[in-house]
Amino acid sequence: MALLEARGITKIFGKLTALNGAELTVAENEFHGLIGPNGSGKSTLMKCVAGAEVPTTGTVTFGGRDITQAPPAERARAGMSLKFQITSVLPTLTLYDNVLLALQAQTSLPSLLFSRTRGVLHDRVMAMLEQFRLVDQAADPASALSHGQQQWLEIAMALAPEPRLLLLDEPTGGMSLEERRVTGELLQPIKKRCSLVIVEHDLDFIRDICDRLTVLDQGSVLDCGSVPHIQSSPKVQEVYLRRA
Repeated sequence: MALLEARGITKIFGKLTALNGAELTVAENEFHGLIGPNGSGKSTLMKCVAGAEVPTTGTVTFGGRDITQAPPAERARAGMSLKFQITSVLPTLTLYDNVLLALQAQTSLPSLLFSRTRGVLHDRVMAMLEQFRLVDQAADPASALSHGQQQWLEIAMALAPEPRLLLLDEPTGGMSLEERRVTGELLQPIKKRCSLVIVEHDLDFIRDICDRLTVLDQGSVLDCGSVPHIQSSPKVQEVYLRRA
């Protein structure tokens, strides 16, 4: 059984049909890329999966459960975590406290009121910072980080609750070539414990880390398959040449 299935997803905004019967299937421990020209519906499909938008028609199933109408908080409790393109770290807080807050979001109110969680969660916070090469800056404010490092911090925050599925919307936007390379290295180890759906314009980056790709064009799925299949697909080549 697939971890995530989005079936017949249509999303209409007034007179605009952003998605028209789009489909997405993601297996356990799979890295799945969403690609396509600008305006093809990638981010809208991601938002329908995450609960930021409700499909006009269609269904979203996660772990065998229909979550089409479920709010984002309910999806998070079920094991889904999302990072949008714009960073949402708290710049005046330390890196440590940013990750700690991401973990405390799962904690009961009484435990937070009596400050029981900081010591209990310390090892997990430091492990996440270590994994994303930020542990030496744990006590620094997030505002001191470069753009790329802020992206890594937010991915660490999204992974801290140990989700079953991580959704990333253009995580390498604004990064240098070296930061993009490192980002790929940092993401690879999570495949052992988490599936990934990633929207990305950098085709070289997404090709190097993903198992399968879904290509959208004008709100519909143009093609889906392995990276070699998509690279050799005449339909995909024609769309990218047409939009070049």
